[in-house]
Amino acid sequence: MKRHVSLLVFIAVLLSLALAACGSGAPKVDWEVKVTGAVSSPLTLSYADLAKRDMVTLEDVLMRKSQGEDQTNSWEGPALAPILEEAGMSANAAGLVCTATDGYAREMTMEDLKDGIIALKMDGEWVAAEDASNPLRIVLPDKPANFWISQLVEISVVE
Repeated sequence: MKRHVSLLVFIAVLLSLALAACGSGAPKVDWEVKVTGAVSSPLTLSYADLAKRDMVTLEDVLMRKSQGEDQTNSWEGPALAPILEEAGMSANAAGLVCTATDGYAREMTMEDLKDGIIALKMDGEWVAAEDASNPLRIVLPDKPANFWISQLVEISVVE
C-alpha cells in the first residue's frame, strides 16, 4: 500500500512539473514582440517566453476610453522594466515607441511607462484563449486607453 501511495505522489509531482514547464497553462500562440532601438541586446520574445516570466497583477484598473464606456478590469503580465533592463536599454532613453500589427504606434515617455506591463491576462483569464489575434497589450494604469497598444509587435527604445 505504501508503495502505491509513493508512486501516486511521484506521478503527481511529475505532472505538476510538466504543467509548470508549459507556461502555467498559457495558450499556444504564434506571436512575437521585438525590443529594438537604443538597446545593447535587442530581444525577440515569443508569447511563450512572456508567459513564463514573473507576472505582475494590476487590480481594478480603469481603462478610460475616448469612445464607448470606460471599463475597470484587472490585468496580469510581465512588467516592462525588467524586459527593458534585459535588453540593455540606453541610460539616455527618453521613452519608447510601441507598435501594433496594423502599424499604429504610440510614443511614450519613461514616466508614462511607470508601472506598465505587457498584459497576457484580463480578470484572471488568458486574453489569447478568447482571441489569439489579439493576445497581449501594453497596459499603463495611469494613462488613457489610447496609450494601451493592442496586438503589440515592437517596443523601440528612443533617446
